[in-house]
Formats: sequence, structure tokens, C-alpha cells
Amino acid sequence: MTLARGLAILFLLFALYCGLDPFHHSPIAHFPDFQAKRVDMPPWSEVPTDTDNHNLLQKSEIKFLNEVQGPESIAFDPLGRGPYTGVADGRVIFWNGHSWVDFAYTSPNRSEICNPLASATPFSYMKNEHICGRPLGLRFDKKTGDLFIADAYFGLLKVGPEGGLATSLVTEAEGIPLKFTNDVDLDGEGNVYFTESTANYPRRNFVQVVFSGDDSGRVLKYNLATKETTVLLSNIQFPNGITLSKDGSFFVFCEGSIGRLRKYWLKGEKAGTSEILAILPGYPDNVRVNNNGDFWVALHCRRSWYAYYSGIYPKIRTMILKLPIPVKIFFQLQIGGHPHAVVVKYSPEGRILQILEDSEGKIVRAVSEVEEKDGKLWMGSVLMPFIAVYNLN
Repeated sequence: MTLARGLAILFLLFALYCGLDPFHHSPIAHFPDFQAKRVDMPPWSEVPTDTDNHNLLQKSEIKFLNEVQGPESIAFDPLGRGPYTGVADGRVIFWNGHSWVDFAYTSPNRSEICNPLASATPFSYMKNEHICGRPLGLRFDKKTGDLFIADAYFGLLKVGPEGGLATSLVTEAEGIPLKFTNDVDLDGEGNVYFTESTANYPRRNFVQVVFSGDDSGRVLKYNLATKETTVLLSNIQFPNGITLSKDGSFFVFCEGSIGRLRKYWLKGEKAGTSEILAILPGYPDNVRVNNNGDFWVALHCRRSWYAYYSGIYPKIRTMILKLPIPVKIFFQLQIGGHPHAVVVKYSPEGRILQILEDSEGKIVRAVSEVEEKDGKLWMGSVLMPFIAVYNLN
């Protein structure tokens, strides 16, 4: 056999292996109904080029290393105590100044399989999330001290100031069960606003949500007095973080797959309409308003050329995703090669006011949310085993 013929046979076998994927290594091998949608990417020329040339997030302090697994949302109660955070084993925990203590649970069916493990990672609990719960967005009612929780599997819930098992408020809307509840905020008029990232995939398949460009996400409102749930917006590509403006005239939410902030008017002549507030330099997770009325946005990564072109060409994306390549490799391509944290502060008009990052991922490798308190940024991450704190002063 000549070398050329041998190489040809090897190439043929490799092509056959890629085409058949006999060991089901493809990220979509176990999703027979997988459909890739076009992602409404903004033109590359409109993407902000602002950077933090000093990598200031590398000056952050890493707190509670390996004491908290996947602390996505950070909250402080009306008395300023905390932080409170939801972790991967389904608990909401509270830092009392000396140690972490259990505060609340979202699942009425917790069992021993939900107990924290000494050698755990944020991914260790994924297979049991539907049993143990996965609290994501947290918000306190400043008047009552009640904590509102967006749990990925159990929907919208509320627990009193003393904690305990949370009470279920919303598990479906317009006859469609909530599949992936993500974030929550509330106004002073008895309305709770929250997001559902997708109606098709549970949170443990969030990578497939990103890869598919799924557009079944919704933004919803729940009225505490009437107990009515209203769908404000639908057919959104991965709606994620949500926060009201300081004056309550609008709320802002993140379009995760597209990389945008969108404003939804609650009051005034534009009430009931939405508009694009900002095109982001990367893909957002959560957004939080500070005391000045500005918005801190946590980006889980900057944009990459791979994500851009695979977003606008879904057929090519599907072909690539059929290759027997581990999902981790595709995820690395999606985020530009390596984890790196970026946080950006925006004005209410959508102007970039400040950008902080760790482009090398040396200290803060990922960030899901930014909560500003007393001159410090408290940063949680659904992927990391710590909370990072950056001093703004």
C-alpha cells in the first residue's frame, strides 16, 4: 500500500467517523429535535471596542474560596446584612459575618443527594438540579424583607425574612410551564418582573440553549395582589438578567445570545414598548442598577469571530456541532478560547461609563453578576467556587 493510499483510507475513515459519530460525542447527539436558529447579531462595526488596558479586575480579592459553589446572584437584605447567595446544591445561604449559614430552600423534595460535598465543583450537582433546585436571581423587598427567588427549575418563589422553605408563586404562564427561570426584580407597587431564558431546555442544558440560538425566552410580570402572571415579551433569545431603573419608569434586561441590553418602558408615553438600550462588547449574564441609577452588566465573555459567524449562519453551525468533538471544546470556541471576566457600567441612556476586566482570566475567570455596595463590587459566578470583590475607591 502506498503512503498516499494509506492517507486516503485514514481520511475516509475519519470522515466516516465524524459523519456517524458512533460514540455520540457530538454536543447535539442526544438532542434529536435540535434546531439551530439564526442569532440576530448586530453588525461587527457596531460592537464597542472599549477595553480595560490595565486588567483592573486582577486587583480583586477572592473571598470564600471553595466555601460557595456557583454563587450566581449576590444580595444584601434591607438591613445591609449579607451577602446572601444561591449555590449549586440548591440552597440560599447567608454570610452572618463569621460563617455561612443556610437561609432558604426552593425544593420541597430535598434529600441526602442534595447535601454539600467536600470535593464538589459547581458542576457536581447538575444531574440533581431538578430535585434539589437551582436558585439563580435573588432580590429583597426593601419594605417587607421578603426574598424573591428565581429558581431555574421551580419558577418564581418567595421566602420571608426568617428564611426556610420558599413559597411557590409562579410555575407557568399562558399554560406553558416555566422551563428555565433566571432572574427577578420588583417595584414598589406589588409587581415582580422575571425572565425565563427558554421554554425548551432545562438549565443543565444551558450550553445547548446557547448553541441553538433558541428564541423561546420570555419576560414576565407577576402581580402580588391579583396573583396574575402576564407575559410582557416573548420570542427572546436567552433573556437573562433584569433590573428596574432607579425611578421605576422602565426596566432593563439582557439578551444573552445577541449581546444587547433592552429597555422596556413601564410608565410614560412609551409604556408597554421596548427598545435597544445598548449593544454590548460581549455576551451578558446579569444586570444590576446601583444607587446612582447606572447599570452594572456582567459579561461572561467578549465576542469572538467564531460566535459571530456561527450565530448568523445556523446551517453551518449545525454541521459543526454534529462533529464528535466534546462540548467543552465548542464552549471554549464560543467564548473566544479561554475564560475571562468583563464588567461594564452603563448610564441610563446606554453610554459606557466604566469597563473592568481580567482579559487573561488570572484572578476573575468568570462573572455572572455585579452588585455594588459601599464602594465595592461584589461579583458572583455560576461557574466559579468563590465571590470576587473589587474596591472602586
